[in-house]
Amino acid sequence: MKKLVSWNVNGLRAIARKGFLDILSEINPDVMCLQEIKAEKDQLPKKIQQINGYYSFFNPSRTKKGYSGTAIYTKEEPISISNGLGDEYFDCEGRIQFVEFKDFYLYNIYYPNGQSGQDRIDYKLEFYNYFLEHAKQMMAQEKSIVVCGDVNTAHYEIDLARPKANENNSGFLPEERVWLDKFVESGLIDTFRIFNQEPENYTWWDYKTKARERNVGWRIDYFYISPDLRPNLLDAAILNQYYGSDHCPISILLRDNL
Repeated sequence: MKKLVSWNVNGLRAIARKGFLDILSEINPDVMCLQEIKAEKDQLPKKIQQINGYYSFFNPSRTKKGYSGTAIYTKEEPISISNGLGDEYFDCEGRIQFVEFKDFYLYNIYYPNGQSGQDRIDYKLEFYNYFLEHAKQMMAQEKSIVVCGDVNTAHYEIDLARPKANENNSGFLPEERVWLDKFVESGLIDTFRIFNQEPENYTWWDYKTKARERNVGWRIDYFYISPDLRPNLLDAAILNQYYGSDHCPISILLRDNL
């Protein structure tokens, strides 16, 4: 089996002080994808820059320090890895890592947040299209793909605690949710819902209102896979027993040697 984990850590330096290495050791993923690392590699502690047993790759924002960014730790050395998909307008904030492994291609993505204004909502929707066009091209070439990260949108009412109160807020706007419809219509499979159709399964909770204590949350972190990988999907889970960020990790298990 191959275990893949995705986690918006809301600052890799911060979570390093909150037991990140112990959590990584306990989960023991084959691949750990991180979003919102908020740091360049040389700003990280040495023990985080290089973790025993893992290759590490960092993709910080090039627009400003302490913002956005993604990282990957992987036991298997990738065939190739790209920071972005080739358009600086979307790649400059360090939001995409695109990795080729032997059995599949992996997208680690921190999708934009639209809560700071209409210009960012517009950018977010453009970003969705940018990614989806690439993913569709890959699937058209019969490539196996895994997509993970903080999508920054809850898809259905079941995916957040208070849908009616948030229907006019970014993260649950109709125009944002329709893009997740398009993800699914393209063939991408929301792995968690294969195994769990229950409400009250969330991955993000607001710090300020101590929402996690009351489980007033949102499911905005996802693993999607291409249809050809569905027979090899063994499990998908929300790992809400782990703390340290306002998000919790999520995971999938894939049959090895696909």
